[in-house]
Amino acid sequence: PPGVPPPLPLSAGTGAWQGDRPRQRPSQGCWRRSADDRLLGGVAGGISRRFGIDASLVRIAFALGTVFGGFGAAVYLGAWLLMPLEGHDECIGTRVARDRHGIVTSLAFVPALVIVLVIGAVLHAGVVTSAAWPLFLCVVGAVLLWRNVDPDEREWLRHAASPVVRLGAGTRTTRRLFAARIALGAGLVLGGVALMTFHHVQVNVARIFFGVVLLLAGVVVLFGPWWLHLARDLIAERQARVRAEERADMAARVHDSVLQTLALIQRAAGDPHRVVQLARGQERELRAWLFEGDLPGAVGAQVTGLAAGVRAIGAEVEAAHGVVVDVVVVGDCPLDGRLRALLDAAAEATVNAAKWSGAGLVSLFAEVEEERVSIFVRDRGKGFDVDGVGPDRRGIAQSIRARMLRHGGSALVRSAPGKGTEVVLISPRGGSR
Repeated sequence: PPGVPPPLPLSAGTGAWQGDRPRQRPSQGCWRRSADDRLLGGVAGGISRRFGIDASLVRIAFALGTVFGGFGAAVYLGAWLLMPLEGHDECIGTRVARDRHGIVTSLAFVPALVIVLVIGAVLHAGVVTSAAWPLFLCVVGAVLLWRNVDPDEREWLRHAASPVVRLGAGTRTTRRLFAARIALGAGLVLGGVALMTFHHVQVNVARIFFGVVLLLAGVVVLFGPWWLHLARDLIAERQARVRAEERADMAARVHDSVLQTLALIQRAAGDPHRVVQLARGQERELRAWLFEGDLPGAVGAQVTGLAAGVRAIGAEVEAAHGVVVDVVVVGDCPLDGRLRALLDAAAEATVNAAKWSGAGLVSLFAEVEEERVSIFVRDRGKGFDVDGVGPDRRGIAQSIRARMLRHGGSALVRSAPGKGTEVVLISPRGGSR
C-alpha cells in the first residue's frame, strides 16, 4: 500500500524473510488442543476456543456420547491424535503413522474384538455387541497415544493418573474403603448392564431406564474421586495462571508508562522544562490509573475501532517523541480484549522505534482480515542484535512478545545492526481473553 516501505533487506544470517510478509507460524484458525485448559488431552479446551463455547459443555457432550452412543471416548481419542497441541506443528497422528511396532501391537487386540462380538451374538446381548467397537477403538487409541506422545505430555498424563494409582495405597482402613468402593461401583455397573441387556422379546422401557441410572451411578462411584482431584488441580492451575497473567500485565503497564517516562527524563536531563512536562504527564497518568481505573499506556476506552486506535498511537508517538509516524490502515473492525492488547503491543513497538532507532520516520501499517489482524511497525534506523538484548530489558520480552502470547497472538521481531527493525504483530479475531 502507498506509504508503506518494502520489507527490510536483511541478510540471510539474521533470519530475515523475503517478500511482503514474513514467514508465519501455523495459521491461528487451525484446530489445536489447549495447553492450559485441559483435564486430559486438551481436546475440549481446543474445541471451546475454536467455536467460542464453554469447555464444560464440550466435555459433557463427549461424556454423553460415551455413555449413550459408545463412541464419545473414541472420538475424543481420535481428536487427540489429529489435533496438534498449542505451540506444536506436528500432531501425534503423524508420529503414529511412522510407528510400525505400535500399529502391530494394536492389531493384537483384533482377536479380542472378534471374541466379544461372537459372545454378544450368542447371548443376543445387543449392548455388548454395540459396545465392542468403541471399546476396541479406545484401547487402540490409548496404546498409540501413550507410545507417541511427547515426553512432557506423557509426564503430565502420569501426574493426571497418579490419583488412580494411589487410590489403593495408604492405611488398612483406606485400602478397605477403596476395595469396598470398587466392589460397589463394579456391582452397580454390572447391574446396569444386566438390566439393559437381558430382557424379554418386548423392550421394557423402565428396566432400560433403571439400567442406565445404575450404570451412571457405578461410573460415578468408580471414577468420582479421580474426577474431583482433576477438577481441583484444574481450578488451582487456572488461579495460578490468572495471578501470573495479572502480574505480567501490571509489569508491562509499568514498563510502558513509568519506565518509559523515566528513560525520557534521563535523555532530556538538560531541558528542565521538558523534564517537568514529562513528570507532570506521568503523574496525571498514574493518578488516573490508581483512582479512575484508566490503564496507563493503553488505548482509551473512547476508541472503539481498530483504525482509530492505530491512528491514535501514531499521533501520540509523534507528539511525545518528535518523529514522523506514517500510518496506513487497511480495513477496520470493533475492538475487543485481544485487539486492545494488540494495540498496546503496537504502541510499545512504535515507541521503541521512535526512541532507539534514530530514524526520523516510523511506518505503522495495520491490516484487518476475516480471521486475524496484523500490524507492522517498521523503521530504517540503526537496528540491533535481537539475540543480544539483555534479560533486564523487558520492552520486547514482556510488553510485546509475552503480551501477545497471553492473548492468543504472536509477535515476530526482525532486526540487524545497520539494517533497521520490523515488528510483526498478529492477533486472531473474535472473542477476548
